Amino acid sequence: MLFNFALDYAIRRVQVNQDGFKLNGTHQLLAYADDVNILGGSIHILKENAEDLVAATREIGLELSADKTKYMVMSRDQNAGRIHGVRIDNSTYERVEEFNYLGTTLTNQNSIVEEIKSKLRSGNACYYSVQNLLSSRLLSKNLKIKIYRAITLPIVLYGCETWSLTFREERKLRVLENMVLRRIFGPRRDEVKGNGGDCITRS
Repeated sequence: MLFNFALDYAIRRVQVNQDGFKLNGTHQLLAYADDVNILGGSIHILKENAEDLVAATREIGLELSADKTKYMVMSRDQNAGRIHGVRIDNSTYERVEEFNYLGTTLTNQNSIVEEIKSKLRSGNACYYSVQNLLSSRLLSKNLKIKIYRAITLPIVLYGCETWSLTFREERKLRVLENMVLRRIFGPRRDEVKGNGGDCITRS
């Protein structure tokens, strides 16, 4: 808790460059606990803002971990930013093509393909952890559906409000859902009454 207060204090002390920290009126420094994300319209602006934050945190005894700090360039020109790199206080930061921020996979192509793959892996792991419950004869089908919707579905659909699905990604999600429903209902076709038809697909 003390660390979070100290980091919040340092962020508030940063001399904000309005061009670098705002885009269409939105602040470009995002912080949640110890996960800090700095956005910039160019490598130069990104370095300036990062240097300001590093200086502010150092004043209160916090140090930036060079090993955990990465940067990513999102541009139609994939060679953008490769010449300059990001180097602060004799530390060079690794450029990556994707990274995970608050449970969401972000890519330099702004694609959700890797995000869907990650969610499906997590959903499969969750499914296998509760499959004994889903196949139990002691539980009703409606209760099994509630277990699926309360435990597995939120893991798969976390952050789905920002997805722009293609038919291919939608089919992949349906495969997982059909696997769960087969475990609940068995090979015989059945319906979930009173709970709506589609669990995953959003209208």
